[in-house]
Amino acid sequence: MSSDHDSSSNCIFCKIVKGEIPARKAYEDDDILAFHDINPSAPVHLLVIPKIHVANLYDADMAYQPLLGKMLGMAGRLARDQGCTDGFRTLINNGRVGRQEVYHLHMHVLGGPEPLRGFLKGG
Repeated sequence: MSSDHDSSSNCIFCKIVKGEIPARKAYEDDDILAFHDINPSAPVHLLVIPKIHVANLYDADMAYQPLLGKMLGMAGRLARDQGCTDGFRTLINNGRVGRQEVYHLHMHVLGGPEPLRGFLKGG
């Protein structure tokens, strides 16, 4: 992992949290921020991030359990608020192999009026 992955000063999501880069916010509190993805993969595509810089799940040990729980716990409300009343998907990409593009932990909340295509089918 390069030093860029650990640097909050160069992190686009940290800049969004600080208000240096605009985002279309869906939810915000003291701990987390949810905003619309600028390149959506589904009709509803939110990103939920912690306001503190955590590069990925490798860096999020059990001390982060309340924060991670809050992120996941808000997913249903956020999806429902965006009109996803018949289901949605959450996704966290981690590291290069997991196709993480921004090295600030984030959870995708994806949904729409029809079943999602182009994603892993699961049971």
